[in-house]
Amino acid sequence: MEPRIKESRWSKEFEKPIYTGWKGSKRWALDKKTKKQLFSIDTPPPYVNSPIHVGHAASYTLMDMFARFHRMLGEEVLFPFCLDRNGLPIEMAAEKKFKISPHSVPKEKFIEYCRKVLEESSQMSETTFLRLGISFNSWDFGNKVGDAYQTDMEEYRALTQATFIDLWNKGLIKEEARVNNYCPGCRTTIADAEIDYKEGATLFNDIKFTVKETGEEIIIGTTRPELLAAIGMVIYNPEDKRHARLKGKHAVIPIYNIEVPIKAHPYAKAEKGTGLMMMCSFGDYTDIRFFREQGLKPRILINTEGRMTKEAGFLEGLAVKEAREKILERLKSEGKLVGQKQVEHKTPICERSKDPIEFIGMPEYYLSQLEFLDDLRKVSDRINFFSKSSKRLLLDWIDAVSIDWPISRRRYYATEIPLWYCQNEKCRETIVPPKGKYYRSWKEKP
Repeated sequence: MEPRIKESRWSKEFEKPIYTGWKGSKRWALDKKTKKQLFSIDTPPPYVNSPIHVGHAASYTLMDMFARFHRMLGEEVLFPFCLDRNGLPIEMAAEKKFKISPHSVPKEKFIEYCRKVLEESSQMSETTFLRLGISFNSWDFGNKVGDAYQTDMEEYRALTQATFIDLWNKGLIKEEARVNNYCPGCRTTIADAEIDYKEGATLFNDIKFTVKETGEEIIIGTTRPELLAAIGMVIYNPEDKRHARLKGKHAVIPIYNIEVPIKAHPYAKAEKGTGLMMMCSFGDYTDIRFFREQGLKPRILINTEGRMTKEAGFLEGLAVKEAREKILERLKSEGKLVGQKQVEHKTPICERSKDPIEFIGMPEYYLSQLEFLDDLRKVSDRINFFSKSSKRLLLDWIDAVSIDWPISRRRYYATEIPLWYCQNEKCRETIVPPKGKYYRSWKEKP
């Protein structure tokens, strides 16, 4: 039997009048006076791309299937078109395209570069969604329900700031100096959800310490020798009888000659290295928890530019990788480096810049979430999940939350935090504006 369609290829040009006709006809516009049942699709704004990537295409095509299905059931469907034009991805695209650093030009100039990137990429993103035939309510950008919107529109940023002001007035946002994930490449605090992990080979170094009280030598293995000066305590597992004699004694840190206590603690793994573990401020999440539990005062060795501070002594000013190489040379020359082996190590990295994450204490704004985790679990029991197994994704996320959400970013192209401070050191009053407009607190008077 002969196939009815003989062509194996054909031009896509016949699609253009169809999708341009859809765009102009407003056939899927939201009827705000409808008496029909409303079906709402909460569209997470996709970051602009030139063109959108396959993940956007796949997920929004699925949303479009639901939108069309519910219209066929006779329901009114809220399905807005939106583009996320805030944050690090935009800034990094501007840095790459114009070969500039936001730290080397005035803030307003860098914001201009970001807008130039957005002018090109936003149009391409919109065109790609249109060519996919996605049945959004509208392609016209406005501030009414159902209109298309962008997250850097003044109306949207005003709404974001109004939400912040509400949360602030309810006492759910606090400014505190805490140790947090910090990306030296992006130069900003980032949330747990913005971290990826990279497997790779690194050196596990056996370093010789001295016990102050007895003069005996003990060996401690580490992948972060550049943090020796940040050690607050040396620990061993309570079940590890090899080191019971060290209880209550002190270890002398090589090169720096700092004395730190030796204690038993379950964080130490008897099977790892020699069973002795140095607790530093801050090599990883375990260190952060340990310092909080023990009430230890941290010594911060790495600054916001990813370089060693004066607390690191002879390593001051070096990048972390350079500092690691230099201290290993010094340890080796002094006979304190007694062994090295390559191991596979899981390193936390920034999902955007791919720089290794450091843990640095600095003031940031935090949204309370730890106190609501049990409430979130209860809410999850009232949600219909399709499929049922998808509930596990939410529960796994809830179980993984270990800190309040750091919501401030030390960057440029984003919604500003709408607060001012009295500059009088004795006053330091926080000035919180009323809701209703978009505030640029960095350039406007309160």
